[in-house]
Amino acid sequence: MHLHSLGYQTDLFFPRFDGSVIDRGDYLVIRTPANPNFYWGHFLLFSAPPSAGDFVRWRQCFAAEMGDLPHVRHYTFGWDAPDGATGEMQPFLDAGFTCFKNEVLVAETVQPPPYPNTAIAIRELTTDQAWEAALHLHLLCHSDGTSAADMAFTRTQMTRYRAMTQAGRGVWLGAFLDQQVVGALGLFVEGDMGRFQEVSTHPAFRRQGICATLVHYASRYEFEQLGARYLVIAVEEGDPAARVYKSVGYRRQEWQAGLAWWEGIE
Repeated sequence: MHLHSLGYQTDLFFPRFDGSVIDRGDYLVIRTPANPNFYWGHFLLFSAPPSAGDFVRWRQCFAAEMGDLPHVRHYTFGWDAPDGATGEMQPFLDAGFTCFKNEVLVAETVQPPPYPNTAIAIRELTTDQAWEAALHLHLLCHSDGTSAADMAFTRTQMTRYRAMTQAGRGVWLGAFLDQQVVGALGLFVEGDMGRFQEVSTHPAFRRQGICATLVHYASRYEFEQLGARYLVIAVEEGDPAARVYKSVGYRRQEWQAGLAWWEGIE
């Protein structure tokens, strides 16, 4: 199946590294056995938005493809529609599914941020201590940090990202202030496309230009050191971080949508 969506094309960098992507013609099967609790690590990616009858058909396909995995007790679907088309979603929504929609921001060149932070030092994470700091920064920024499940999931994800950097697929950069990691992100490349992951800024250090400075530095690093021509950031619709990325030259090029259901999602 040929994908048009830059968002989903770059999403597949990661399961191709430690999972599997199987082409069924009109959909792809994505599985990530290394992280069994990763909902978006086990999903079906269809060639078009849902249409009449797909509420039944898509769930049947999911059961057939994931039925041998006892830990998978969810449904997660994406589709290749860069224009943002969502099709016949109502049967899914009526059944308790949640729709996820991202802006896909793309840059072929970047500009310095309007208010750069000159106090931070940006460098690649190489030590266990630095990676552990990045893990806890991610938890602080993207979860309440108190759930054992969140900790286990995030640790598994960070182990994956570190393995990818060690395999030469990308780097993880930290913004350091007095030896404290106050910002971090991952950047990965396949061919001429680069993708950002998990952009985080410590809540106590926001609105100081750290995120924009880090994204600008990382973008130039991807262009100049990793050989990317197009850089992709996916950000949830309405997320104020999009403004920061746009300030250094990213522009919305497409939309990315998906549907998911699991216990407790409603």
